[in-house]
Amino acid sequence: MLAIAGILTVSIAIAILEVPALRKKKWKKELWVFSVLLLIGAGLSIAQSLHVKIPNPLDWISFIYKPLSDSLTRLLK
Repeated sequence: MLAIAGILTVSIAIAILEVPALRKKKWKKELWVFSVLLLIGAGLSIAQSLHVKIPNPLDWISFIYKPLSDSLTRLLK
């Protein structure tokens, strides 16, 4: 529970520091991207602190490219 409170505190502090500057410059798209990435990062950090199994993106990439790699290896032998 302490880890979740720490993650939320740091996320809120980052938002307090960055959002006013983005709003002042009227960078709406950048503010949306910042907000989405901050929420995703905070959500994944909270899930990690709760010991939820988070899939590794590298596993998906290797699943896609493994057949191509195997066929090229057989072709070049």
